[in-house]
Amino acid sequence: MQDPVPTSDHQEIEWQFDALDVRPVGRWLEELGADSDPRVSSASRREISDTYLDTDDWHMWRAGYALRIRREGKGKPEATMKLLSPGDAEDGLRNRREISENLGDAESLTASSGPVGERVRSLTGPKALKPIFEVHTLRSAYPLALDGTEVGEVALDETTIPLEDGKEPAALSRVEVEVDAESLRKVEPFVGRLREECRLTSAAASKYEAGLFARGLHPPEPPEFGPKDVDASLTTGQVAFAVLRGQYEKYLAHEPGARLGEDPEELHDMRVATRRMRAAIKIFQDALTVRSRKFRDELKWVAGALGEVRDLDVQLERLETWVSDAAPEDREPLGALRAIMEEQRAKKRRSMLRVLHSRRYARFSESFGEFLRRGPSRRSRAAGVPIIAAAPDLIRKPYRKVRKLGDLLTEDSSGAEYHELRKKGKRLRYALEFLSDIYGEPAKDLVKPLKTLQDVLGDHQDAGVAIAYLRELSVTRGRSPKLPPQAVFVMGGIAERYAVRARELRQEFPAAYEKVKGKRWKKLKKALEKACPEDTDRDA
Repeated sequence: MQDPVPTSDHQEIEWQFDALDVRPVGRWLEELGADSDPRVSSASRREISDTYLDTDDWHMWRAGYALRIRREGKGKPEATMKLLSPGDAEDGLRNRREISENLGDAESLTASSGPVGERVRSLTGPKALKPIFEVHTLRSAYPLALDGTEVGEVALDETTIPLEDGKEPAALSRVEVEVDAESLRKVEPFVGRLREECRLTSAAASKYEAGLFARGLHPPEPPEFGPKDVDASLTTGQVAFAVLRGQYEKYLAHEPGARLGEDPEELHDMRVATRRMRAAIKIFQDALTVRSRKFRDELKWVAGALGEVRDLDVQLERLETWVSDAAPEDREPLGALRAIMEEQRAKKRRSMLRVLHSRRYARFSESFGEFLRRGPSRRSRAAGVPIIAAAPDLIRKPYRKVRKLGDLLTEDSSGAEYHELRKKGKRLRYALEFLSDIYGEPAKDLVKPLKTLQDVLGDHQDAGVAIAYLRELSVTRGRSPKLPPQAVFVMGGIAERYAVRARELRQEFPAAYEKVKGKRWKKLKKALEKACPEDTDRDA
């Protein structure tokens, strides 16, 4: 293979096989030589030393990556993040993302502005990296070529993994065939022949996984906080905690992706889980302790940091639509606008990461987890009320608030009034979703029109936020060389398109709202009364 470039981000495609002894494989390859297809060249031999690292609480593992620093001969250390993914047990093929960068020295990773250094800091923050084990490999690499072009290599690895207390190192013999994506199918028959004639078996584990096993290391499973299932036999307190636990586990599952910042949906899903936890604390507040209000405030703080990045993600996504639809002469000014928005997103991301890396956030995470594990207070009378008795009011109250606001809205109502209805509607929707396992289809059927209403109100709010953002940007940046006058002019056109869309959404609102207060609500009312006959509804 070619010498490594200073940085790379690519899909590593390779077959991995275990071998009792790699020497017969070497002889087989040498006998093929230049007459084979692909052509096999003479081997180069090198010594490789890999040090794998992680934090004490396995931040890299939790994000789905192995982190290593590789030293090869006298070359510079290379840092690599490799996506953890299972291999195909049948054919030994693994296809994994691999991000690499050369380092001046091993210690420079934490200060590096390269693709690995930046991602590591996003994931670990102030947490220190520490070596978890080393892997030493003597590699014989046979280049593979098709039509005179090098497309991969066959690596024969004799690997040892040092163990503690002077024990004999763990050893494994491995045959790895790495190729580029374009050559995969052309090389596949050669790999099948190699496997069959050299009697190789698919590797059951990567070297990283083998190292963990050899050293007796066990990365933690996702945290458990207690029961998450909801049914009609539970108390109100038990349901409240079940809902919060389920949402917090989703929140934690998306946190590494939000920290990395590569998939906007990860941040979006983390933010949604934050909203749902805040809503649950509000909905079930009578069955929760006073301390839960502090957690709601902390979640609001986190949601604010996530929201600032998310708003720019939404606007950047829509800007791409404007760019693709724009006249040729407008695309350059829009490119200048994109550059400003990306710069601001990067700034907001840094602020978000400061929040997620802060001691305050660490204290919140630890104390909220303990709170969820303890469960409902036995001293709380409201927590002990059967959910079947408490649930009707938990649904009716937010429904009445939706009706009180929604019935008064017109096309002339303010953006703030539409946004307030959006928040009230979201709380009703969350209450229904939290209790849908109790009321089944009647609750789920009302969720559907609420989602449609939320889409209308959400798009309306996004349009208003975008207009305000563009207006502010034109005032504060309009005379900056970073944002030329043509861009300010085009921004005015975009703001007008948002305004037109907002008016269209106001016209769509009545039809969407009508479905929320129609037969679906009546069907749910009957389900509420049937589940708790002694409870009657005289107001809704």
